[in-house]
Amino acid sequence: MTHHTQDQTAEGGLSPMPELVVLTGMSGAGRTEAMHVFEDLGYFCVDNLPVNLIDDLLALDGFPGQSEGQRRIAVVVDARNMGFFRDVGDEIAHFEEVGLTYRIIFLDASDEKLVARYKASRRRHPLCGDGASVIQGIERERDMLCQLRDNADHVIDTTDMLPQELRREVQGLFDDREGRRELSVTVYSFGFKHGAPVDADLVMDVRFLPNPYYDPKLRSYTGLDAPVRDYVLYRPETEEFLKRWRALLDCVMPGYVAEGKQQLAIGVGCTGGQHRSVALAEATGDYLKSRGYRVSTAHRDLKLAEGSDGRLVADDEAEREGAEGARGTGAPTKAEG
Repeated sequence: MTHHTQDQTAEGGLSPMPELVVLTGMSGAGRTEAMHVFEDLGYFCVDNLPVNLIDDLLALDGFPGQSEGQRRIAVVVDARNMGFFRDVGDEIAHFEEVGLTYRIIFLDASDEKLVARYKASRRRHPLCGDGASVIQGIERERDMLCQLRDNADHVIDTTDMLPQELRREVQGLFDDREGRRELSVTVYSFGFKHGAPVDADLVMDVRFLPNPYYDPKLRSYTGLDAPVRDYVLYRPETEEFLKRWRALLDCVMPGYVAEGKQQLAIGVGCTGGQHRSVALAEATGDYLKSRGYRVSTAHRDLKLAEGSDGRLVADDEAEREGAEGARGTGAPTKAEG
């Protein structure tokens, strides 16, 4: 069951209600992995929250990382709060009374699998503090959580699931982007002479392509300028490279999505980070956008680009801006002086 109701404002319009997800289930069934999914989906997440404190959480005006008027909250409720489980039924009834939009997701697994996971992790079951065995703790927990399981909108059996499979299952239930995994891709150019990147998931070295730097007419330009872009992109060797590079991206990108990866950095490098890498980073970003990915493009070392005289282009621009600013304030230029 899914609960969808909204309160009316005094003016008769609809007041935005928070979307609350109560994540619960057996210890060892994957609650931590599932909570990571809600964090990636932009939910404000709280672990090990007593159910009678949910109202206090909902009373907050805003939540970090969420736009004004939006409140998406995911809370983990589990057996670590044993003393509060007598209130679960009352709290669920209260959610209904106030018209709160909420869903309960319950993670479960077989007793044998839960025992095996606890033995592998070497952690103590939360209900074994009195010397009980792991299987006894699991039996106690099932009794305590039976009401939450009965009221759950979704029960997910993780017995035979890998972590990435659980992530996909939860994403499919709660991602409001029609099931699309929102992979954020950053494509950036860089120059190897300024240091290799340390944060890139994929690095493509394009120094094998002819370098516009050695053409005096192109040296002062960058890969963002049409003369350099055309020089780099419309050569037979570049066209062959792009065909194979795009085929590689078509192969690996769906795999990153299937693994539940949320952020991907692709570095494209040449010698100085001014010509070839810039043009090809832009071409890579445009291609990934055309394939439906959310992409941003950046150029790490473009501020270090050299002009035809070997000086930094950024320094020349700064001098020009400084001179224009001085003229605008009435300060004498060298010619005027």
